[in-house]
Amino acid sequence: MSVSAAQAAAFYDEVVAEGTVWTIRDEGGVPVPSSGSGLRAMPFWSKRSRAERIIESVETYEGFRVQEIPLSEFRARWLPGLARDGHRVGINWSGPRATGYDIEPDEVGARLSA
Repeated sequence: MSVSAAQAAAFYDEVVAEGTVWTIRDEGGVPVPSSGSGLRAMPFWSKRSRAERIIESVETYEGFRVQEIPLSEFRARWLPGLARDGHRVGINWSGPRATGYDIEPDEVGARLSA
C-alpha cells in the first residue's frame, strides 16, 4: 500500500471514530491549490496533529492556523460546497510538499457514510 493510500484509509477510520475533520486557514481562507492537472483540492486531515505538522513543515503553509470542523458540518456544508465549486477533497496530505490523494466530494461523503 502506498503512503497516500495508507493516509486515505486512516482518514476515513479516524474521522468516523473522532467525529471531527481538520483543515488549515489564514486570513485569506482555506487553501485550494492546483494540482499538476489543473484540478483544485482543499486539504483536510483526520487529526489536529496531522494538520499542525503540515503548518510546521511546509513553507507554503507557514502562518496558517488549524480549524476544527464537526463531521456533521463537513458532510452537510463543506462537501456539497466543494462539489458545487468543482473542487476535490485533499485527504491527509503529508510530507515535505503536502501531497496525497485528491478525491471527489461525493466519493468522500459516500465513504464516510458507509
